[in-house]
Amino acid sequence: MDALLLPLIVFCPLLAAGILFVSTGRMPARPSCVIGAGSVGLSALLAGRLAAGFLAAPPPTGALHVTLWSWMQVEGFSTRIAFALDPLSLVMMLVVTGVGFLILLYAGGYMHDDPDIARFFGCMTLFVAAMLVLVFSSDLLSLYIGWEGVGICSYLLIGFWHTDAANVAAARKAFIVTRIGDAAMLCGLLLLATQAGTLDIAALLHIVATGPAQLLPTTAAFLLLGGAVAKSAQVPLQTWLPDAMAGPTPVSALIHAATMVTAGVYLIARLHPLFMAVPAAMTAVALVGLVTLLLAAGSALVQTDIKRILAYSTMSQIGYMFLALGSGAWQAAIFHLVTHAFFKALLFMAAGAIILRVHHRQDIYQMGGLAPAMPGVFAAFLAGAAALAGLPLLTAGFYSKEMILQGAWHANPLLWAGALLGAFATAIYIFRCVFIVFFGTRHTEPKGHTGATMAIPLACLAILALAGGWMEMPDTIAPVHLLSHLLSPLFGTPMAEGPSWLLWAGSLVPLTGVGVAWLLWRPRTQARTTPEDAIARLARTGWGFDTLYDMLFVRPFITLGRLNQSDICDRLSDATAATARTGGRMLSHMQSGQVRRYAGWIAAGTVVALCLGIRA
Repeated sequence: MDALLLPLIVFCPLLAAGILFVSTGRMPARPSCVIGAGSVGLSALLAGRLAAGFLAAPPPTGALHVTLWSWMQVEGFSTRIAFALDPLSLVMMLVVTGVGFLILLYAGGYMHDDPDIARFFGCMTLFVAAMLVLVFSSDLLSLYIGWEGVGICSYLLIGFWHTDAANVAAARKAFIVTRIGDAAMLCGLLLLATQAGTLDIAALLHIVATGPAQLLPTTAAFLLLGGAVAKSAQVPLQTWLPDAMAGPTPVSALIHAATMVTAGVYLIARLHPLFMAVPAAMTAVALVGLVTLLLAAGSALVQTDIKRILAYSTMSQIGYMFLALGSGAWQAAIFHLVTHAFFKALLFMAAGAIILRVHHRQDIYQMGGLAPAMPGVFAAFLAGAAALAGLPLLTAGFYSKEMILQGAWHANPLLWAGALLGAFATAIYIFRCVFIVFFGTRHTEPKGHTGATMAIPLACLAILALAGGWMEMPDTIAPVHLLSHLLSPLFGTPMAEGPSWLLWAGSLVPLTGVGVAWLLWRPRTQARTTPEDAIARLARTGWGFDTLYDMLFVRPFITLGRLNQSDICDRLSDATAATARTGGRMLSHMQSGQVRRYAGWIAAGTVVALCLGIRA
């Protein structure tokens, strides 16, 4: 019976998406919100019931399995649409449905005046359903369906306000950049299918673990990494994520916290034996994460748009997860994925509440002094900022980031040093945002108030952002390892803790970063503009990646297209078409509708035929 809940958890938001799409333009706001948030809320309840049963009586095989149907059988290769629930997919299920429900509930208040609210909730519920397909799939081909599903939903939601050309351009950019990674991933899947003869995840990983070394699919591992890098917005395919802020703020919360950008982390964790069998791929994962977390943190330091600050923050925090994965700290990566879902959803939703009340302005320098006017939102944003910075003992982000730092230290002290530098920059940029937005002189008078449908999710996530880390704590503080124990059947025993001074370093660095932010942007000294030196301008533009790609790929492609408009091949095809048109016009004169003329043509043709016959 419990196994049957798996497809039902997916079916609830999928059915809601169908109803909402059919009702677009006709369904009022309240029913749209009830159907959208209610369907994901029902999935969350079913997920909680399923998780409780799984934890109370774990299945003998370690996972629940349900096969929906066999998809194809071709010359010994077969694939199926099947779901499985193991400890990793259980954690992801709870994050996607639980955090997803809070985001959709919040969206009911945020989007209540939008005339296309039914279409919005249709896309959001389809997004959740696609992510659930991704995390439940026990076959890589059906996982790829969910993978592409979250991609198309992100395109629809980023460009939701499609009357603005900038929003359409942002959606198109996200779609194209992630398609590059998706193409690489598809090539990796095809390579695995030909080398291993199956795409069933359990069978594939068994072959990887027991097969001869020369058959290990090194190329496939790097191709799959390409897919993960694009979907999770890591260097060098990270350029789409800052522009994705064009969509409504609840979309940003869902993409960054519970769905799309975590898909790459999940893929690598799910296929961790494959990556462990290819040491070069593990090194690449760690380096990609380290480079991304540092570059993104540097960009966040100089942004002035509150949502773009959080977007670069997401890139940086996903970089921490990649660093943990590449270091072999699998439990740490998943732990940070969970805590990041709490505090990043909270930060985006609090930012959305601010944007609504300051007349849709997003420039932090047009805000200021909002703490007294918005105490609830201030408390929520402060809780999220403290968790993101990893302030010691009080926040979930501290425990998950500390676990990553411990894993990085065991892998390579240089990785640890880079991650610690990123933690310092993180504390600076997020508290820069706090001090500028909520302290000092008020530049925009807020209007209205934050309704209950928005306030309740903020309160719930604030609690999780602070207390959600208590599920996993270092032995120096309290020997609590609930998440590691849950995930140990998949990932084994977590790495041993390093020397105690690592914990002290990881505690003092964020506090130092907050102090630096206060010295630079405290109310009496904060400048109304960000310094515009060359490095700051470069960091603000994302370190020039867009300009580089424009020079290397976009402009040459456009030039080639323009040249191709008048090349010899086009001229030949145009000449053929012109000849056909001219011949058609000439022959059309024969179709006059006059019987006598038709008889004349027949007679003339007969004479010509006879003459030719006589000459022959």
